Amino acid sequence: MRAMRREKREITDISALKEILDTCRVVRIGTLDEEGVYIVPVNYGYEWEEAPGEKPVLKLYIHSAKEGRKADAFARRQEVSFELDKEVGVIRGDYSCSYSFAFQSIMGQGNIRKLSDLEEKKRGLTLLMEHMEPRCSISFTDEMLAAADVYCIEASWYTGKERRPAL
Repeated sequence: MRAMRREKREITDISALKEILDTCRVVRIGTLDEEGVYIVPVNYGYEWEEAPGEKPVLKLYIHSAKEGRKADAFARRQEVSFELDKEVGVIRGDYSCSYSFAFQSIMGQGNIRKLSDLEEKKRGLTLLMEHMEPRCSISFTDEMLAAADVYCIEASWYTGKERRPAL
């Protein structure tokens, strides 16, 4: 992957990336289908998978209806990009073009895979529910699991970036 142009804005600390993932509620997934480029916002759950001597692997879990453009696009093409961002606030300036915006974000790429094993689907949906509403009582029947499509994006590449507010 191309190096970040403004290296001082790169977030490499995993705990800082985790804080962004914990704060955000929506990930935007980009793919390509027969109609063109397609971006879809979805809720997610996530986990890290340790890789000895390497950056941990980020896994994002999402769910979907079994039909529709999103399901068709994911079935057609497994390569996806993703982005999520946390608003920090407006950076005020002396004139209109000196204004900016403080943020933290994560962008990445990976392969999306539809989960078929019921235990995998349960794990993905549990992580999603724990992320969205940690106090929620979570239980799934086999019928519920069979009715939903659950996907895992295993990120082959990801990076964090931030623009800090002016002091």
